[in-house]
Amino acid sequence: MRTRVHDLDAARGRSTLTLGADLSKRIALLLLLCAGVGTSCARELPDVNDGDVIFQTSRSSQSVAVQRATHSRFSHMGIVIIRSGRPYVLEASVTVRYTPLRDWIDRGVSHAFVVKRLATALNSAQVASLRATAQGFVGRPYDLTFEWSDARMYCSELVWKIYDRALEVKLGALQRLSDFDLSDAVVKGKLHERYGDHIPLDEPVISPAVIFGSSLLVTSATSGS
Repeated sequence: MRTRVHDLDAARGRSTLTLGADLSKRIALLLLLCAGVGTSCARELPDVNDGDVIFQTSRSSQSVAVQRATHSRFSHMGIVIIRSGRPYVLEASVTVRYTPLRDWIDRGVSHAFVVKRLATALNSAQVASLRATAQGFVGRPYDLTFEWSDARMYCSELVWKIYDRALEVKLGALQRLSDFDLSDAVVKGKLHERYGDHIPLDEPVISPAVIFGSSLLVTSATSGS
C-alpha cells in the first residue's frame, strides 16, 4: 500500500515538474517574441482621440536637417484618426496614408513621442469635419521640396491644412524658408540636394516645431525623452 502511494506521489511530482517546465518555455518564448519586435508588445498605447497631433523624431535621411533648421527634436508628425475603433496616424510619408498608431510609434527614434490636442474638446461635428478633410488628402505623394501646394504634402503641412480647412483653426503662424536656420552644414547639404542653387527662400512653410509650440494645443501624453 505504501509503495502504491509512493508511486502516485512520484507521478504527481513528475507531472507538476513537466507542467512547470512547459509554462517556463512558453513564458520564455513570449519574452523572446516581444524582444524581437522591439518590446512593442510590452508597451501600452497612449489614450488618443480623433484630431490629436502626435510628434516624434524620425529615422529618415532628412531628420537631422529638419531638427537643426528648426532647433527642435521633432522632425515628423501626424494626426490621429480613429478607424473602426482603432487608432491610426494619418501622415505624409511617401504618400499621405493611415498608419496604425503602434507601428507609427515603433518607427520613431527610441519609440519616443508626444501627443497634443486642442485645449477645448472637439464635438462630433468637428470630428466629422476633420475626418472628411483628412480623407481628401489620402494618396497625395510626399513633398520633398516643401512647396505650399496641395499637389504634394509634407507632414506638418498636412496637419496644418486639415485643421485650417476643417475647423478654421491655425496651429501656428506660417513662416518662410528663410526664417529657418540654414547655416548648418547638414542643412546646407540637404538644401543643395533638393534645390541646387535655386533655394526658394520666400516659400511659405510650416514646421513641426511651430505646431508643437502652438498655444492652442496642450500635451495629453508623452513617452521617452
